[in-house]
Amino acid sequence: MAFRDFSVVPTQPGQKNKLVHEQVFARLNQAVLLNEKELFSEYKTRADGLTVQEVEILREEYGKNHIVTEQHITFIKRLWENVRNPLVILLVVLGLVSYFTGDLRAASVIAVMVLLGIVLRFVQESRADQAAEKLQEMVSTTATVLREGQLSEVTLEEIVPGDIVHLSAGDMVPADVRILSAKDLFVNQATLTGESYPVEKQVVVPIKEGQSPLEINSLAFLGTNVESGSGRALVLATGQSTYFGSLANRMTKERPQTSFDIGINQFTWLMISLMGILVPLVFLINGFGKHDWLEALLFALAVAVGLTPEMLPMIVTVNLSKGAITMASKKVVVKRLNAIQNLGAMDVLCTDKTGTITQGKIVLEKHMDVSGVENDEILDLAYLNSFHQTGLKNLTDVAILDHATMRGRQEKVTGFTKVDEVPFDFHRKRMSVVVQTPKGEHLLITKGAVEETLDICANVEVKGEVLPREAKYDAKRQVMIEGLNRQGYRVIGLAYKVLSEAECKDGYNLQDEVNMTLKGFLAFLDPPKESAAEAIAKLHQYKVDVKILTGDNDLVSESICQQVGLSIDHVMLGPAIDALTDEQLSKEVENVTIFARLSPDHKERIILALKRGGHVVGFMGDGINDAPALRAADVGISVNTAVDIAKESSEIILLENSLLVLEEGVIEGRRVFGNIIKYIKMAASSSFGNMFSMLGASIFLPFVPMLPIQILVNNLLYDISQIAIPSDTVDAEWIERPRKWAIGELRKFIVFIGPISSIFDYATFFVMIYVFNAWANPTLFHTGWFIESLFTQTLIIHVIRTNKIPFIQSRASLPLMLTSLGVLLFGAFLPYSPLATTLGLTPLPFGYWGILLAILVGYAVLTQVVKIWFNRRFAAQS
Repeated sequence: MAFRDFSVVPTQPGQKNKLVHEQVFARLNQAVLLNEKELFSEYKTRADGLTVQEVEILREEYGKNHIVTEQHITFIKRLWENVRNPLVILLVVLGLVSYFTGDLRAASVIAVMVLLGIVLRFVQESRADQAAEKLQEMVSTTATVLREGQLSEVTLEEIVPGDIVHLSAGDMVPADVRILSAKDLFVNQATLTGESYPVEKQVVVPIKEGQSPLEINSLAFLGTNVESGSGRALVLATGQSTYFGSLANRMTKERPQTSFDIGINQFTWLMISLMGILVPLVFLINGFGKHDWLEALLFALAVAVGLTPEMLPMIVTVNLSKGAITMASKKVVVKRLNAIQNLGAMDVLCTDKTGTITQGKIVLEKHMDVSGVENDEILDLAYLNSFHQTGLKNLTDVAILDHATMRGRQEKVTGFTKVDEVPFDFHRKRMSVVVQTPKGEHLLITKGAVEETLDICANVEVKGEVLPREAKYDAKRQVMIEGLNRQGYRVIGLAYKVLSEAECKDGYNLQDEVNMTLKGFLAFLDPPKESAAEAIAKLHQYKVDVKILTGDNDLVSESICQQVGLSIDHVMLGPAIDALTDEQLSKEVENVTIFARLSPDHKERIILALKRGGHVVGFMGDGINDAPALRAADVGISVNTAVDIAKESSEIILLENSLLVLEEGVIEGRRVFGNIIKYIKMAASSSFGNMFSMLGASIFLPFVPMLPIQILVNNLLYDISQIAIPSDTVDAEWIERPRKWAIGELRKFIVFIGPISSIFDYATFFVMIYVFNAWANPTLFHTGWFIESLFTQTLIIHVIRTNKIPFIQSRASLPLMLTSLGVLLFGAFLPYSPLATTLGLTPLPFGYWGILLAILVGYAVLTQVVKIWFNRRFAAQS
């Protein structure tokens, strides 16, 4: 039975994750079947532990007990991630072409825009990562290990397979281990399974066919922690070969593209395709028409630059950075800027239950008599039992003490003194305390598992009267308890016995736990957070569907969902998911509210299935078992109390564990995306209209319609007028529902809105030629169109920025108004400035300005009419 190989076998990418898990599980399942002697033989160790020399050899063979998750992003890697954006690459190519063709002004403008975008994003994400790194917390850094018969403290990294480790309350389990001995050993596995209650670990337990290692209580796992008790265990696997490690291996692969990444890339290719059509046409028309191919090349290059929204990287980054700063003030760390827009586009939020919807701690909810009626006397007896026991208080004891203190019941049991106790053990599954009452009587109080507590009871107390137990009433009580279990409650029994003077003694043992009276029951629950119901209601208000993905059972999850007002359409369990193909799962997930009894693989498959269905998916989790899903989601959300691997896998970290913060993040994300889309619509439609005008003008004019330098300056001033867009407000209607990239709608917008400017451009051409005789004066023609183009483009910012009537129903922010006004004044000044000759401009006739005003009014009105029609015809369908 040789299986002492802890390496991970390389496989095909599509099969790797599944096979690694199968290898880990097979190794653990085999170890469970061996007795202690066989284990020592298999792992070449002994009862008094390994020798120092053996440890060195094993560490050389298996490496340090260290989990490699996401690698630290180096300066070069982060820079490359910011540079490899298709739009940035396009701008760099245009800048280089401009430089080598002698157009240094264009090259300089492009270089400044690219550098601003890259530097701003680089600095913001670096700061976010530094803030996230400060949140990393280690539960424990040392373990108690037995080597050469001596106990010593060593760092977790020094643990090797074959080590004998000692576990006690508060310890982190340092590796995947097999339990050799245990005394009341309870381990919290919530980070792996999502189960709120600690699991009792035992030496030998019956194994069921098909049982997961996570359900075998003679095994404990790296990443879990000891809640109470003590034990001794043999290390089976360390580092990457542990169950935790098999999950962490996934974290080193490249993240899948998110909704934002896909959208920005699609837009870039849209602009490249428009450029690929218009620029060659402009070049050929001017080349054949004017017979000056160098001038045609420079003009076509200027057209390409004019058609490119070169400020997009900067506008996007500034918007996202502003959103990150706003969210930081609300105690949210944004590790990756793109996550802000993804949060706004999110239409499905998948969340773990424990610690996110629930409080992640056990609370005493009910203390009732045998008929199910609340009774404070039961709480008083439970308080005496938990208060006077000398062992480590487990979660149920803490819950009892907290609840009794909150209700002021500790004042009702003064005057009781402890006599003795019978400690808990897993065979009896109960513990007893003997106290002396103010009357001098000895009172034996026992609490524990319902069945084991009933075994020692001969009587029951009903409405203050002690009666013999009867089977028919026991059956009714069992039905009541099963009903509570189905609602997610963990129920324990409470019994007592008043000892006669002859029975009183100094020392008591388990033989005294006989002929007791059943007093009632205590019901515990991991309750929902107070903010959960409100947060879910608000997310639904903003059209975000909420789904629960949990490793816990379905009955508990259904109960919690009902308490927080989450309607349950359908429940799906992990085993059912295993039977479905990816295509089948993509159909099934749409109508499921609760996914229960899930493994990490299940959670990841659900996220990917929803994304295949066209959803933008957020996932919120804080455990080791949540890490794969956090990476697969469009936006991974965690909390500062989460395990390290969950925080590393997330893009957003909440410093306050409240879903209400998410609602604010959704609103901020939509606001940010709204301003990004504003710029794209303005820049793309306006540039497309201008290029369309240039194409037509190039056909009939004997000179180029605008000089290359004028195109670049015009474009630069227009971009400056939009630089304050990140400060702009967003219409309330925009925030009401999820917003994501709709490239088809954007393409239609450019095609329908862009050419409107060409109508008024051609009107300007007519005026310049037939009113001001600019046919014989190209400089005057250039100046007239330069001013008209700049004014119409700047005006259109305020028309396109809102779906309402501009200036009346919706006004831009003050910074945007000021930048627009400043650019208009500066543009109007240029023909009369010392720069006029350099830019090829000349003063305009006085009558031009009156005609320009009429053109601007007509342009604004027509664009508003077409915009309203477009929004009704196309935007409403998206």
